[in-house]
Amino acid sequence: MTTHPATAPTAPTAHERFLRLATAFQTLTILFQAVSAGLLLTAPYGETLHGVGARVMYGATMLHVLAAVLAWKPGGASPRQVWWASRFLLLASAQVVLGIRHVAEVHVPLGVTMFGLSLLVLVLPRVPAGRGVTGRP
Repeated sequence: MTTHPATAPTAPTAHERFLRLATAFQTLTILFQAVSAGLLLTAPYGETLHGVGARVMYGATMLHVLAAVLAWKPGGASPRQVWWASRFLLLASAQVVLGIRHVAEVHVPLGVTMFGLSLLVLVLPRVPAGRGVTGRP
């Protein structure tokens, strides 16, 4: 069995830092949506706050896609991030449609799922392009 020398972790590039920031912003906006959904039930301004938050969350998801593309193409990161970000944009689109149509029985669980997935993407380590799970080329 051959051993491979451990590769020293490299500092994240500006594109990777932007991607991490965009993912964190997306996660925070989804969390804000959960809070404003609770306000829908208790405060007269809850509906307005949730509607504005939905637009901000959707914009944050688009920013996440842009950051993933920039980290991948000019930045050389894994294209997997673009896959995740694109799926989030699809989920956010479904979430907006479900919210407008007041399909709460799907809208609420999908929002919880989106928050969990966004948090997972935020905390999981990124795999550099061209490397497997073990970090070996």
